[in-house]
Amino acid sequence: MPVARVELRAVSKSYSNGGQPVEVLHDISLAAAPGSITALVGRSGCGKTTLLNLAGAMDFPTSGEVLIDGRSTSSLSDSELTALRRRRVGFVFQFFQLMPTLTVLENVELPLLLAGVAKSSSIAHDRLGWVGLEDFASRLPFQLSGGQMQRVAIARALVHSPDVLIADEPTGNLDTSTGDQILRLIAESASRFGATVLMATHSAEAAAIAQVRISLRDGRIQSVDPA
Repeated sequence: MPVARVELRAVSKSYSNGGQPVEVLHDISLAAAPGSITALVGRSGCGKTTLLNLAGAMDFPTSGEVLIDGRSTSSLSDSELTALRRRRVGFVFQFFQLMPTLTVLENVELPLLLAGVAKSSSIAHDRLGWVGLEDFASRLPFQLSGGQMQRVAIARALVHSPDVLIADEPTGNLDTSTGDQILRLIAESASRFGATVLMATHSAEAAAIAQVRISLRDGRIQSVDPA
């Protein structure tokens, strides 16, 4: 049986609030295969973003294990974690997180430059073409619509062909038509690039593109529903 691309094993996460532990996630277990889309649904504050941060190795569990291709993120050195985030994980955020003083092309190219990848400009142009924005390469983010900025963010997230794509409310600030376009790109990232997609969303339309929908409530898994 193949190893899951991303796996959480009995993961809990607590933070300290005034010296008192506050549990955000409790005993979460899930597995996501290459090329699959998993939607995390639930009310604000249920733990979706915390779970995504753990799955993307941006944070670490208080107990339990997060594994990428069978290797625990907690066992990685700082240099290995940096390489993992730069080369194997892509992030798409609700508020785009584009660098305002960089052009569209420079925003997309930035992860490749940080990772020391050759021919970074050519690869970035290719990804802009994939999201239909090759003619916007020299523009700055403020010259784009919200939907265009999110398409740039997806191009940036996929510029290094990541194994894992983390998407946190990717359609939360977009109208329905633009949101549908973004969802098509996210779905294609799994089918075309083979990315394992973990997506937090309040949107029924967004959750509908997933093969698995996991409902969270108060930091616990309430249900797991296959498509």
